[in-house]
Amino acid sequence: MKYNFDSLIDRTHTSSVKYDLRQAVFDKSDVIPMWVADMDFETPAFIRDAVIRRAKHPVYGYTFREKDYYQPVVAWMQSHHNWTIRREEIVFSPGVVPALSFAVMAFTKPGDKIIVQPPVYPPITRAVSDHGRIVVNNQLIREEITYLVDFALLEEQAKDAKMLILCNPHNPVGRCWSRGELERIAQICLENHVMVFSDEIHADLVIPGFRHQVFANLSPEASGITLTAHAPSKTFNLAGLSSSSVIITNPALRATFSQMIEKMHLGMGNLFGSVASTAAYEQGEPWRLQLIDYLYENISFTETFIRENITALHMFRPEGTYMIWLDFRAYGLDDKALRSKLIHEAGLGFNPGTEFGPGGEGFMRMNIACPRSTLMIALGQLGRMLSGG
Repeated sequence: MKYNFDSLIDRTHTSSVKYDLRQAVFDKSDVIPMWVADMDFETPAFIRDAVIRRAKHPVYGYTFREKDYYQPVVAWMQSHHNWTIRREEIVFSPGVVPALSFAVMAFTKPGDKIIVQPPVYPPITRAVSDHGRIVVNNQLIREEITYLVDFALLEEQAKDAKMLILCNPHNPVGRCWSRGELERIAQICLENHVMVFSDEIHADLVIPGFRHQVFANLSPEASGITLTAHAPSKTFNLAGLSSSSVIITNPALRATFSQMIEKMHLGMGNLFGSVASTAAYEQGEPWRLQLIDYLYENISFTETFIRENITALHMFRPEGTYMIWLDFRAYGLDDKALRSKLIHEAGLGFNPGTEFGPGGEGFMRMNIACPRSTLMIALGQLGRMLSGG
């Protein structure tokens, strides 16, 4: 079946964060919203149909996840990431972001040091600071076309840290960390008894030519110190259904994390999230492959447009995710002025790079998971603003 990613879908008046909070966030209700990390493509019909079938039953009472929920996750990890896991190693969480906080609370105490790698997805840093832990910034090294891990700094920081929060693929810089890079991170963490929370929510959105390496699948030793967060929410546009998996092979770590989930009374989850997740993993591969092709074309279109029309703007081409990390520093604007011009002159709603921590100054994050016609309009408006037209 050929899926259509060019359809324009009106998302206003659906309580959409991305669309219905534009006035509150940008002080302008008609910007093209390219900030929140969900997609403007319709959730696949086979998922909607599964939800509708269950919704037709007249009772939405307490439910539990049967084996039919876990087995598709196990099969997906095997087929897509060559990772053999068992059903009992999967712990439900109502999202990856909540799982970050649960892990911080379960395995560290106030005043402990936790390493993050900015510029990075803001909730990762907030999961540390909001709970009274100390943020240790292992700032990524920016090169001309890519980003690298500062391993020398990481070796020093790991000596008195309790946890490293890894983002792989990395949001916003788009790196799919190589096996060699991950093995070095694992070595440092193992030598210093630092546990790892690996946020792999974008693992199934890797651009052709690259591959995702599950951190915990590097070795039994790496697996023993790692919590791996995975979800169908980014891949299949299910973020509103609040369902994710935290895969923990170490029984002691799994028991501690599970106790935290139960203490919060969040283990039951969302009835429709479970239904949607199962449908996504069982039926979603053809749709996912076509989605990746479309995202790849959007990325290439953006890169070509910038190269030919906005030569002073630098784009970091992502290896994974549907985010574009844009370097506006050549224009000499401070972050406040840059944001204002993008909103009021270009009519665009991007994420300011400063939200992502050190190294984000002068940058913006743009979400290109939208119909190409929308992307063309947005880039045209961006080009006219930057050229003074």
